[in-house]
Amino acid sequence: MGLKRFYHQVGIEAGCDEAGRGCLAGPVFAAAVIFPHEIDIPLLNDSKQLTNKQRYTLRDKIKEKSLSFAVAQVNNAEIDEINIYKASMLAMHRAIDKLSKTPAHLLIDGKLFIPHKKIPYTCVVKGDSKFYSIAAASVLAKTYRDDYMVRLHEEYAYYQWNKNKGYPTKAHREAIREHGISPYHRKSFRLLPDATQMTLKGL
Repeated sequence: MGLKRFYHQVGIEAGCDEAGRGCLAGPVFAAAVIFPHEIDIPLLNDSKQLTNKQRYTLRDKIKEKSLSFAVAQVNNAEIDEINIYKASMLAMHRAIDKLSKTPAHLLIDGKLFIPHKKIPYTCVVKGDSKFYSIAAASVLAKTYRDDYMVRLHEEYAYYQWNKNKGYPTKAHREAIREHGISPYHRKSFRLLPDATQMTLKGL
């Protein structure tokens, strides 16, 4: 069964998704995408179901065929200040605000959303595997965040962010244990699975 084009057949609808919620370092990214009513992008799916090469190929097609798209971020300091849930919502709000057209309806991946500018919305569990616009937003949020983490890797190569993108891999946590934390780590997160976190350099 393929992806559905739209939830509502009338009006401008934007799909929204985020990436990086479970990472130990870096921002959380979100994207919003508005497609025309006649849209067909073969292979488009939830970004987690795609290869890295497919994601970047699809990113170009999404940007080319969308009526409007936007990507936004909330950095690690903001995440620590307001918590990751609110930061994820704020990233979506920022992406929506950057769209060149104001949506009449929002399709949100997941169970929850903080309303924004009184725009009607529908939350869809696993929406990135059900609707075109959410799948597209998942691809944009993922690839733009990956690019950002690869750039940060140039500053702090020992965390291997070019490979783990800030997620809590064994190698990432071993680097935290050895080198302490960077300015890009989320101090409100459990960076190490034991009590040594409180002695980490930078906390």
